[in-house]
Amino acid sequence: MGATYVFAKDAAEPEYDRSLAWAGLLLMAIGVVMVYSASIATAEASRYTGANAAYFLLRHALFLGGALATALVVFLLPVRFWQKAAPLGFLACLALLVLVLVPGIGREVNGARRWLDLGAFTLQPSELVKLAVVLYAADYTVRKHAVLKSFRRGLLPMLAVMMFVSWLLLREPDFGALVVIAVTTFGILFLGGMNGRHFTALVAMLGIGFALLVLTSEYRMQRIFGFMDPWTDPFGRGYQLSHALIAFGRGEFLGVGLGASVEKLFYLPEAHTDFLLAVIAEELGFIGVAAVIALFAWVVLRAFAIGRQAALRDRHFAALAAQGLGIWLGFQALINMGVNMGLLPTKGLTLPLMSFGGTGLIANSVALALLLRIDWENRQLARGLHA
Repeated sequence: MGATYVFAKDAAEPEYDRSLAWAGLLLMAIGVVMVYSASIATAEASRYTGANAAYFLLRHALFLGGALATALVVFLLPVRFWQKAAPLGFLACLALLVLVLVPGIGREVNGARRWLDLGAFTLQPSELVKLAVVLYAADYTVRKHAVLKSFRRGLLPMLAVMMFVSWLLLREPDFGALVVIAVTTFGILFLGGMNGRHFTALVAMLGIGFALLVLTSEYRMQRIFGFMDPWTDPFGRGYQLSHALIAFGRGEFLGVGLGASVEKLFYLPEAHTDFLLAVIAEELGFIGVAAVIALFAWVVLRAFAIGRQAALRDRHFAALAAQGLGIWLGFQALINMGVNMGLLPTKGLTLPLMSFGGTGLIANSVALALLLRIDWENRQLARGLHA
């Protein structure tokens, strides 16, 4: 009777975290609708798009289809495969970052060289580096766990690697990606058992370093001034933020209605990428923004819960990878939302799983698939099965 009950209970339990999968799919679905809504006017007015109103929708749908197919393949591969592939994958992504800086290979847009032109589409290596760094940092922490509290043997090698990555990203420049990658990497090291004094000193050094990067760069300083009071120069350095705030103000509680945004009509730059949340706020109001925030919060909470379950089963790489993915997705979403709401200085970071952009969407979908795979293996082990 007892054995029958256990078998029935196991059979009733899902094979994977359905709530996490649904949260990710809902964010993607909302993203498709809002990317279309935010990009119609831009697509119709551009000769580059052939005045096709659905241009960005069709490309986003194509990217999403490729992202989901890639995610399915990733889910089918065991976590140990990703642990073994982490160093090589990280080196491959570094090579792509170097290629971006090579004249004639890297594509320059608005003064930034962040893309590789592959003909039908472009590749943004910094988005792939975010994923590669999570896996590499998790693998490094597990391999170096015995000496992780030593500065020379544990922390210094990773610092050297991160300095090289930082140099490459600043050459593009991509300060936003650098901040996300730095926070994610040292968050994983901290969770993996890094010396507390070293971590405190490192946080202070990062803070000073980021401040110096801002103070020594004119355009970054202008962004800070524009953030502090966008209304002093609403047609210059405060243009993006002022129109994002107008969009939030117009949306009020329930929004002006899907498709009825005024700010997306050539007032709000990058409405379908960096400032997608502002369009959501205007059209769907507080309710729409709150729903998006709740979905992201659930993804992050589940990532840490999955990591904790993996740690209880002595799956240390899986635990750190899951929590690192949660830090990455959560922190990037937090920065994007903060920028849209005027809580943080303007930074070129997209909203994960939602904004237009093929490379970012693929990287985010792979992150979600890895979380689901780690959870699936946790559940298999809990049933006494081989993962």
